[in-house]
Amino acid sequence: MTRENIWILGGYQSDFARNYTREGLDFADLTREVVDGTLRDAGTAGNGIDVVHVGNAFGELFAHQGHLGAMPATVHDELWGTPSSRHEAACASGGIALLSAIADLRAGDYDSALVVGVELEKTVPGDVGAGHLGAAAWTGHEGQDAKFMWPYMFARVADEYDRRYGLDDRHLHMISQLNLDHAKRNPLAQTRGWDVPDLIATGSDDAVNPLVEGRLRRYDCSQMTDGGAGVVLVTDRYLRAHPDARPIGVIRGWGHRTVGIGIDAKLARDAENPYVMPHVKQALDDAFARAHVGLEDLHGLETHDCFSASEYLAIDHIGLTAPGQSWQAVEEGTIRLGGALPINPSGGLIGGGHPVGASGVRMLLDAALQVSDRAGEYQIEGAKTMATLNFGGSTATTVTFVVGEAASA
Repeated sequence: MTRENIWILGGYQSDFARNYTREGLDFADLTREVVDGTLRDAGTAGNGIDVVHVGNAFGELFAHQGHLGAMPATVHDELWGTPSSRHEAACASGGIALLSAIADLRAGDYDSALVVGVELEKTVPGDVGAGHLGAAAWTGHEGQDAKFMWPYMFARVADEYDRRYGLDDRHLHMISQLNLDHAKRNPLAQTRGWDVPDLIATGSDDAVNPLVEGRLRRYDCSQMTDGGAGVVLVTDRYLRAHPDARPIGVIRGWGHRTVGIGIDAKLARDAENPYVMPHVKQALDDAFARAHVGLEDLHGLETHDCFSASEYLAIDHIGLTAPGQSWQAVEEGTIRLGGALPINPSGGLIGGGHPVGASGVRMLLDAALQVSDRAGEYQIEGAKTMATLNFGGSTATTVTFVVGEAASA
């Protein structure tokens, strides 16, 4: 049986620098903006959508709002009666929503899907928000003494690299600096207007870049972010029925792996493996195999740099260096715009922003913008094939995609 290609018809991202609560807005306003913008860019109406999937991780905690699968129909009358589901997988919620939409389309049940990721995080003070985010860890079993759960967790990852291979914190600071520099090219990035110090020179200065948890410092961390992103996905059959449709990319491959929640089990189980999180590499390898590509075919990567240590992990797990040698790609400029494999030309999560439920969708959209030459000031010259790497928790849920230019399918 021949599988349908899955095409990206269009998409939308909100401005990740906004504070919706301060503007007097809520989930309905954010969802309306993202749904309307996504449909407009895709050139379709709401009644042209067969199924909806919503990624959201923490609506109940930050805004006392659950049942977000019903929010698109609440704010867009043409979606009334359209089947819709909400998906939660911590920071991989958007990735899981995308996989669910793809499964619907490839099963032949539907020909068009709207996928929306939305999150509001600026509804509460930062320390309260950090506590809410900690619900994605193994409650009562890890991080009980940490003030900030996720910086603590990824400081553990950095420490594991240090234990196995040695780690110079200067390379973490260089990753942060690069993402913040890339973000200045992105008109929707959260930090595009920030006055950022020279982290390579002052990254270990406690006054400039204070410690947060363990060895991770302020600029090693992504921020609390309000925002959303959306895409419309369609099948070959849809395109045959709509010959004027102009997709901006095609999903050539995907990977999905899930392991246990706790970080101790991850590190202990694979203590002798050359890769710190081998299931992350497996997800990437799965996507490459399904897409029939190798690393040499990629022109860029949008990855999950919730912390500088998580991008350090992505570099060797994608195969850009030998295990534990990610610092080489950082030192050599391989991952900057203009390098051999730019990583996070959008600014990623550290520079671009991290509305948790939206990040996986935003990555896929940015990959499609790259291969359709629509990325503006952060465009990778000649980009035809991109990859994304999105994970939730301490990589417990990992989702990755390979996106090709529409002409390649």
